[in-house]
Amino acid sequence: MTPRIIATDAALAFIDELRAEFGPLMFVLSGGCCDGSVPNCYKLGEVIPGQTMLLIGEVGGAPFYLGHQEFAYYGSSQLTLDVQPGGGGDFSLDCGKGRAFVTRSRLLSDDEIATLAPISPG
Repeated sequence: MTPRIIATDAALAFIDELRAEFGPLMFVLSGGCCDGSVPNCYKLGEVIPGQTMLLIGEVGGAPFYLGHQEFAYYGSSQLTLDVQPGGGGDFSLDCGKGRAFVTRSRLLSDDEIATLAPISPG
């Protein structure tokens, strides 16, 4: 099965670091302006995904939700969660840590699309 979301080793290490500080985590990439255009990391349950959010998988044990409009754009892609120097979203747990979560995407092959992991509503 082809996962819709994967993470780099750097992102997984940062997730572990944040989990040690804050407990179980979740990610939301909802689009829109400001912080919605970057993956935001929250304490699990801090944000309740609405009807327009889709659970596309997990990274480092943390559920990753994508807005339905973003899914329309990324539906044929695999997202990679990574970390780069920066400040992170204002409401994200990575804010002020000197590193920020980012996503990159790559188009999937027809064979990969045929084996994509299922999604579920938030």
